[in-house]
Amino acid sequence: MRLMLAVVMLVQGGCSSLSYYAQAVRGQLGVMAASRPLQQVTEDPSTTEPVRERLRQLPLMIEFAVDDLGLNETGSYRLYADLGRDAMVWSVVATPFDSLQPRQWCYPIVGCASYRGYFDRDTAHAHAASLRSEGWDVVVDPVPAYSTLGWLSDPLPSTVIDWRMAEIAGLVFHELAHETLYVTDDSAFNEAYATVIEAEGVRRWLLRNGTPQQRSEQQLHEARKQGFLGLLMHTRQRLADLYALQPVPQDLSRRKQEVFAALRERYAQLKLSWDGYAGYDRWFERPLNNARLASVGTYHELAPALRLLLQSAGDMPAFHDTCRELAMLEQGPRRLHLQRLLQEVATR
Repeated sequence: MRLMLAVVMLVQGGCSSLSYYAQAVRGQLGVMAASRPLQQVTEDPSTTEPVRERLRQLPLMIEFAVDDLGLNETGSYRLYADLGRDAMVWSVVATPFDSLQPRQWCYPIVGCASYRGYFDRDTAHAHAASLRSEGWDVVVDPVPAYSTLGWLSDPLPSTVIDWRMAEIAGLVFHELAHETLYVTDDSAFNEAYATVIEAEGVRRWLLRNGTPQQRSEQQLHEARKQGFLGLLMHTRQRLADLYALQPVPQDLSRRKQEVFAALRERYAQLKLSWDGYAGYDRWFERPLNNARLASVGTYHELAPALRLLLQSAGDMPAFHDTCRELAMLEQGPRRLHLQRLLQEVATR
């Protein structure tokens, strides 16, 4: 039963079909079977030196997360899983054609979420195709890692082992944040909380453990990321304004494509200041729709409000206390409070 609950949580399901739960159980059992203790992997002669070095850093990252960031120590990231695939799961997000509000999938214990996970790529795409036939805007995204929210000891997956050390640290901090505080039925709050802790954690980690070059690389990476996200959030607002007008379907479709065309043009202009960096080109290779932007909004829409709370709190323990107080509110009052903070950020 404990395993089943953990699997249900990690895949963010809600479907009552046995086939859905069966793939979830098979997938999680596969992850567990592929997991080995870090020491065993680092002492294996077949392990490459870059992998060995990253795995040696994991215990230090966990110690830093607990001691400096105030996150829970749950036993996660003491294992390494060589999965032999590009993603741990594939996430399906769906929105109406005329809305940025993602569809919710609900299930017992942990409530509702704005995405649904599959361990098999083809199954995820088949479900996405079914949703498209019903008129939904849909996106299928590879998810490199997930959290079982402390129900199981999550491994570091091979899907992220080639990342920069700062990115791996950010992943650890992000997922341990989910294991520290998780609010039922509020994906946007959960992801904003973890995203803010991730960024602050990486900043502090590099100040203590990074080289000047690593800190410089991270600053450049963050600047480009914020520029990219700024384009997407601006586009979300343009679409929201369009949908509020409730134009007729033919006019809506045309104007919607004009907004997406403008996004591509603005991205091309932004890249001119990046000295040839093309790290976000792949995001634009697939068709643009509401679901693509809904996914971004889930992670980043509320992040500025929580960053303001972190600045006001002054330290991590006070920040966690404030977020726990917000977590105790009903979703409506919590969202209203965060929207007020967003307005305050906008006026600064």
